[in-house]
Order: sequence, then structure tokens, then C-alpha cells
Amino acid sequence: MIPSPLPGQPQLHYRDAHLHLEDCRLADLAREHGTPLYVYSTAHMLAALSAYQRGFAGRRAQICYAMKANSSLAVLQLFAQQGCGFDIVSGGELARVLAAGGDPAKVIFSGVGKTRAEMRQALDAGIGCFNVESEAELEVLSEVASSMGLRAPISIRINPNVDPQTHPYISTGLKGNKFGIAHERTLATYQRAASLPGLRVVGIDCHIGSQITQAAPFLDALERMLDLVEAIEAAGIAIQHLDFGGGLGIDYHGDTPPAADALWAQLLARLDARGYGDRLLMIEPGRSLVGNAGVCLTEVLYLKPGEQKNFCIVDAAMNDLPRPAMYQAYHAIVPLQAADQARPALEYDVVGPVCESGDWIGRERSLAVQPGELLAVLSAGAYCSAMGSSYNSRPRPAELLVDGAQAQLIRSRETVTDLFRQERLLAVQ
Repeated sequence: MIPSPLPGQPQLHYRDAHLHLEDCRLADLAREHGTPLYVYSTAHMLAALSAYQRGFAGRRAQICYAMKANSSLAVLQLFAQQGCGFDIVSGGELARVLAAGGDPAKVIFSGVGKTRAEMRQALDAGIGCFNVESEAELEVLSEVASSMGLRAPISIRINPNVDPQTHPYISTGLKGNKFGIAHERTLATYQRAASLPGLRVVGIDCHIGSQITQAAPFLDALERMLDLVEAIEAAGIAIQHLDFGGGLGIDYHGDTPPAADALWAQLLARLDARGYGDRLLMIEPGRSLVGNAGVCLTEVLYLKPGEQKNFCIVDAAMNDLPRPAMYQAYHAIVPLQAADQARPALEYDVVGPVCESGDWIGRERSLAVQPGELLAVLSAGAYCSAMGSSYNSRPRPAELLVDGAQAQLIRSRETVTDLFRQERLLAVQ
């Protein structure tokens, strides 16, 4: 029996043996829009957001959605309508926020490689804060802001050397990572920032990684960050807001991250104990808001038995859903129609059509499937479509957002013509 609702995804359930997201039968959506197809749940995203909102009840806090997780305009619009700000890492993401109706004053600009053009773009828009990630960036940002007759609001991202106990590619708070200012350089960097004419110090920032499933790394980072705030303010530099980043994980495969409100109850207790509970708090959740809200639907093309492995070849590939190939990530894979219990299941590697041995969606999965049947790859709302590409000249999938029994197309499927629209043939000699 396949459990219903499925773990970590209460909006996803079997009804009369057919998989539904909210009140939409996914097989119907696949037939109408084709596969591969991304489908997201409005109710799940709002429920995930409400856990943070409950956690911050009665506090001065701003939730800034880390939009790199899923930057679809309709998703941004949904969070903007709920009062969220946005954590961005590029000028392109800023343009998306503005196109979706986001408030630039609630935008935080993170990232280690901001260009002068992006700095000017953000200053023109009037964003709320730059999270500065290097001493060299301070100098450039001050120069750009001064040339515009402005003072850029900044916080400095510190690197507390805390192990988030996650995949090394998404760990960002260790000494060996490229992000942030080293703990021991923080005070000197703040003093330099306060002396520069184009900067205005407003806060401090810390983000230690992604898909964190324990409270301890967050608590450890908080304590180290507050130690720095004490030293910075003792030097006469006021810190108006505390930005604790994001990184809370989701349930992919029996993971047990703390609930957002429970985690923040612990963090706020520490803040109160140290006398910082009245500060403006900022956080940057991404995956935890959207990860379990989405599924990727795919059709079984062929079953290929082998001496060592059986392969289930589907029409979704590493260009559509890159996390398994990039991180060896686990995504549950289930049929859109509950299998006949009399049909025997076999163990398959679920793979795509891309010409790479790394093109796999799931390894060693027990499935009772036939060609032409449909599967759902779960927990696909974060870092899946957003990281997709057109490798092998494969157009990107369509995306839908469901709300109850209604499904709205929020991204049309690319065409092959879209892929080479900006390309040019050589001039005929």
C-alpha cells in the first residue's frame, strides 16, 4: 500500500487510486499539458509560510523568500501577496521580483559576485539591504553608491565556521566555503564599512547552508553571531537588524527537520536570554517553503532489463530535474495510479533520455510499471525547475499552480524554436 497522505506532503494523496495534488487529479493534468510537467500546490506553500508566521507572532520580523529555490513569477507573486520580502542573488532575480509585484524595500541582495551594474540596478530600485560577502565588495559598493549620490544600506555576512551537517555543495558557513567574512575579520570589516562614504550599516547576516535537519547548527551559529554583535556595538557601530538566513530542510526520504515554528521557539528563547529579542529579525527561507509543494510528472517510455540492473526510462531527465545528478539527491517516485497489487514490482534505476550516464532520477526503486504509465517525482518544488537547462536541446517543461480544484498554467512549455531564437547563422559568403 502507498501511504496517503504521503510523508511530508499532506496536499498529495491518493483518491480512488489516483494521485491528487489538492483536489486536482494529476493524470488529468498530464494528459492536458503533456510531460514532463511541474505542478505546485498553493495550499502547501501557504501552510509552510504560516509555520514561520506563527513562529514570529508578536515579534518584529521580515520573512524574505530565498527565490533561487523556485523563481517562477506566480510563486513570487503568491509570496509577495502574503507580505514576504525576497532574498536575491542576481540582477535577474531582482527583475523577477519587480515583475511579480514585490516590494523592493523588502529585498535583500546576497551573493559573492555582485557586479557594478547589478549594484546600480539594485540602488536604483531602492532595495532594503545588500548582504556584503567580502571586504573587496565593500569598497566597490561604496564607490558605486557614492557615484550615484547614495549610501547603500548594508549588512555583512559572517562566516561562523559552523558545520551544518548537510551535503558539502550546499554548506556555506565553514572556513573552506566561499561565502561571507571570516569570524575573526568581522569587527575590522564593520569598522571599515562604517568609515566608507557610500555605505550605511544596518544589520548583520549569517547563512550556514541548506537542507539542515537539526536545530543544533542554527543555535550554534546564533550564539557566535550574537558574540559578534556585542563586539561590533561595543565599538560604536549600531546593528539594527539580525538576519539569520535560511537553510531549514524538508522531508525527502525520512528526514526529520524541526518544524519552522518549533525551531524559532528555540532560537527566540536564546535571543531573549541574551537581550536581543526586540531586534528586527530577518530570515531567508527557500526550500522549506516550496520544496514539498511540487511534483514533476513524467511518462514511462521503455523498460530495459539488464544483467546487473533494470532501467525504467522516462521522459524527464537531468536537464529537467538536476538534483539527483548534481547532489546524488533522493526524490521519492510514485505512480499516478496506484498499482494493481497482483502486478509484481521490480527494482529499477529510473533514468532519462539525456546522453549522460549521470542522467538518473532515482536508483534502485521498486516499481510495478509499464510503458505509457505516469510517475510523479516528489519533493520537486525547490532547486529543480529553477536549476533546469536545455541540455541536449530539450525544451523546459511547463509549470502549473493548483489551488483546490483549479490548475493554472504559470509557465508555458518551451518550444525548440524558443531554444535557438537568439542564435544566428553565419553570413552567407
